[in-house]
Amino acid sequence: MNFLSISETSPAGIEEIMQLAQSVKHNRLRYAVSLLGKQVVFLFERPSTRTRVSFDVAVNHLGGHAISLDFPQTQLSRGESIADTGRVLGRYADCIVARLFRQEDLVELATHARIPVINGLTDEEHPCQAMSDLFTMRERGKLASGRRFCFIGDASRNMANSLMLATAKAGMSVTLVTPAACKPQERFLKEARPFAEVKVVHDAVTGIKGADVVYADVWAEPGHESESASKLADFDGLQLNADLLKHAADDAIVMHPLPAHRGLEITSDVMDGRQSAVWDQAENRLHVQKALLLKLLQKD
Repeated sequence: MNFLSISETSPAGIEEIMQLAQSVKHNRLRYAVSLLGKQVVFLFERPSTRTRVSFDVAVNHLGGHAISLDFPQTQLSRGESIADTGRVLGRYADCIVARLFRQEDLVELATHARIPVINGLTDEEHPCQAMSDLFTMRERGKLASGRRFCFIGDASRNMANSLMLATAKAGMSVTLVTPAACKPQERFLKEARPFAEVKVVHDAVTGIKGADVVYADVWAEPGHESESASKLADFDGLQLNADLLKHAADDAIVMHPLPAHRGLEITSDVMDGRQSAVWDQAENRLHVQKALLLKLLQKD
């Protein structure tokens, strides 16, 4: 069993992870030796702060051992294939957390490793972040059928893909506010819409109106800033600031996956304000990822 995509996670599976994350968060000592003797390899092609540290701490808290590898430290940097790397790591470790560029490489790694592989982010999806975001919404009383989720950012990239699927499968009404040049991928829209209403709009005030959760995301994709710089003008009017937030529900919460460009896609007064759940999101990466590790590695 792997965790590569929200596409492969059912609503019942999402609920199971949410319940386990809640138990883990409030009963740390109960799970302190749950992964005793387990080896988890981190294979990172791109930079990371929250994913790397939260998974490392999670493995440690559960009694396991983490081995962290950046691509330049491996033979991948000298031409070894993803498939051969997976074959070898699968003989040594019990699980791989991979943060790669291409989803296809992640799937190839999982195919040949034959041990659980967790998607720590690819260009296509960021399912660990999305699951942690759902858990934060649940804690704040916002994860319920009929609640309104509003995403503001580039709807063509990984964060929008995973969040669209995750919130729709949780029964929320989804609105994606994005420039016309950044429309969501059709296959993700097609997959999400049987679960809930999903709208795509280009006007921020229209999109945010009455929203229970307002989610700002970066305009320049981490790792692709040079490619995205030319698109910044497309996001004019989409900054999440105090004036825009007034159009959301009075008790709406504000979310951002981090790292944030303060003063660009979100202002500091909103990010640090009373409605912000940003820091709870960051903390909850730890608890949800513990739940994922337990689900994939614990035997019944």
